[in-house]
Amino acid sequence: MAVDAACRLRVLAALGLAALAQGCATPLDPWHTERLTEEFTAADAAEVESFADYLALEDRLFAQLDAKVYAVSGSGTSYALLRYGNGGAADPRQFVPDWNHSFELRAEAPVGGVLLLHGMSDSPYSLRAIGQALHARGYQVLGLRLPGHGTAPSGLTQVRWQDMAAATRLGMRHLAAELGDKPIHVIGYSTGAALALDFTLDALEGRAAPLPASLVLVSPAVGIHSAAALAAWKRRFARLPGLGDLGWLVIEPEFDPYKYNSFATNAGEQVHLLTRAVSRRLERHVRAGAAGSFPPTLVLKSNADATVSTEAVVGRLLRLLEPHRHELVLFDVNRLAAKSVLKVYDPRALDTRVMGDPTLPFSVVLVTNEDSDSLAVVTRRQPPFSTAVTTVEPLGLAWPSNTLSLSHVALPIPPDDPLYGRRPPENEDLLFLGEMAVQGERGMFLLSSDWLLRIRHNPFYAYLESAVVEWMDKAGHEHRHDGRPGD
Repeated sequence: MAVDAACRLRVLAALGLAALAQGCATPLDPWHTERLTEEFTAADAAEVESFADYLALEDRLFAQLDAKVYAVSGSGTSYALLRYGNGGAADPRQFVPDWNHSFELRAEAPVGGVLLLHGMSDSPYSLRAIGQALHARGYQVLGLRLPGHGTAPSGLTQVRWQDMAAATRLGMRHLAAELGDKPIHVIGYSTGAALALDFTLDALEGRAAPLPASLVLVSPAVGIHSAAALAAWKRRFARLPGLGDLGWLVIEPEFDPYKYNSFATNAGEQVHLLTRAVSRRLERHVRAGAAGSFPPTLVLKSNADATVSTEAVVGRLLRLLEPHRHELVLFDVNRLAAKSVLKVYDPRALDTRVMGDPTLPFSVVLVTNEDSDSLAVVTRRQPPFSTAVTTVEPLGLAWPSNTLSLSHVALPIPPDDPLYGRRPPENEDLLFLGEMAVQGERGMFLLSSDWLLRIRHNPFYAYLESAVVEWMDKAGHEHRHDGRPGD
């Protein structure tokens, strides 16, 4: 214990010295500093009782954003590619709809409901494609804008995970009031997945309703690295005079209309607190012998994920749940491209960690190359408690020859997405942040090298969509016939 305490003191001292050395090196813009007071918080839950109330508050919030941020931002050539440049290519207010807002897709005779929960620093845009696909299948879909999001990065300096959890409960209450006893599913992306788990545990403990008929967790934020806990100390240093930029883990130009590029220190702290709380509650739930009551859960993630490891998803979630009811879909790296040692510096990236493990109580579907000499893609299914691959199905899809892997952010985005997709839209006036092959001198690009290299769409999105639809249709059928998810 003494060693651990000494280690913590050394880490804190290093943070302090780094803070003093860094100073306020990066200037902050109004979208980093202006506080928007019309945002929903958990304390508002008694007054903001309905989704209509939430939308009315959201309207006031965006009016405040216009007055406090857009009104003091410039326009013209120097602002043309900035999100807060009035009328520029990245100004989301010119698009209809503006996917930064909450949205609802109603169905005349809904087969069920779906709540969409986006990730930290994200917006409802990220799950719009799967939401539209499910709506076409007869589902009533609610894409919820979580507190702190869709407006300005400054929203992430104040938000608490409890605020987002309170909004999640409101969204589920709305769908339940609209749909009665019809099955309601939750799709959570990244931090949204942790919120989906938190709500499910609340429902199992009788503190929220309804219990989801199923969960679909995309790139789920489960088991974030323990270093995220240090964000709390960095945030505290940021209160000191002249150290305001320590309130930010990343400060970058805001050119994305639907996602913040800057990332507040508080946001990292809140993800850490949320994932830790969910992990502890889930372990208590399992120790109490209640794992069998958990809704059927489909997890989809990339084997190459800089945010969440496969071991965390397996060890802190899927291994804990009742056997034979849950599934992991793992998108492998491109085995043909990975043959080059120049492309894969970490050989562990080639280890799926799950195929061939007979102790896993859930099924695994690996989306991978047909063989190491082919770009064609197949799925290989491994049942629970087995090392055998029982089915191999060609997908009729192939790896793009220049793509090594997917990423944490790519999975829910189709390749024809007009903003993040594989090819620019035909309208050359529209902003495009997808796959680009450009070279030039250092300092010429607004986009960082990390942005240019990271894939932001899923070449195999068609398979992901069909897997989600099939999973929810099956869980909904069981819910309607048995009255309890997954029985």
